[in-house]
Amino acid sequence: MTLDPQDIARTVRAGGFHLRYYEAGSGHPVVLLHGSGPGATGWSNFSGNIEALAEHFHVYAVDMPGWGESDPATVDRLDHVGTAIAFLDALGIGKAAFVGNSMGGQTSLRLATEHPDRISHLVTMGPPVGTAPTLFGPGGGPSEGLKVLIEAYHDAGPENMRRLVEIMVYDKERFATPELCKARSEAALARPEHLRNYVAGLPKGAPLPKWADPKLLPGIEVPTLLIHGRDDRVVPYETSLHLLANIPHSRLVLLNHCGHWAMIEHADEFNRLVTDFIAHN
Repeated sequence: MTLDPQDIARTVRAGGFHLRYYEAGSGHPVVLLHGSGPGATGWSNFSGNIEALAEHFHVYAVDMPGWGESDPATVDRLDHVGTAIAFLDALGIGKAAFVGNSMGGQTSLRLATEHPDRISHLVTMGPPVGTAPTLFGPGGGPSEGLKVLIEAYHDAGPENMRRLVEIMVYDKERFATPELCKARSEAALARPEHLRNYVAGLPKGAPLPKWADPKLLPGIEVPTLLIHGRDDRVVPYETSLHLLANIPHSRLVLLNHCGHWAMIEHADEFNRLVTDFIAHN
């Protein structure tokens, strides 16, 4: 990797927030949206993808409000779709491909249902889908991974962050390194207001932005690529099977030996899949 995050970091005012984002490359715009874990940012989720994708596209990896170096936001102010549209407007982007992990995938789904004129391609990795039936996932309540994620918001110290990273990946020996866990913990603890706002939203339900209306999924017309880890312990892969059954122009890649972070654990394959999909659809 040759990109330095400090060299490509930018700030823009959009939707009432100052947003940090990382920008590289040229060509068709591709917006990368991170997940909801403590310490998650555009860079931490996509550091292994930005450079490869920027060889073909104009890439933007955004810290959404309430995460990373963007402004804090209480749960009642979270409207990530509205923020994404404001981000496009602020940068003069008419239409972009959206690539979202987990929460970012759910934001991208909702954007495709509500603002189809602003999205050219939809790529998701493990988005939660609240209404999807589960045969193999948990029968009710949060998944094993989401329970650990919530505990890490209450205490983002290195030990809880180690547990979180281990449950996010399949190969914990390779990816849940002490260095990564320490870095994620330090990043989360550096913005305690983000942690407090998330925890304060828990009594109101999952403190996440509004989800896509499942009844609108069959109306998604943009080319859609669903990528999911067979070993995902946060969002079971059958949620992507549900999306595959409901989104007409979709295809699913199910990866063995892969947890919730497909773009990290299988970065090279992920980069090839996304590049080919956007370039040829």
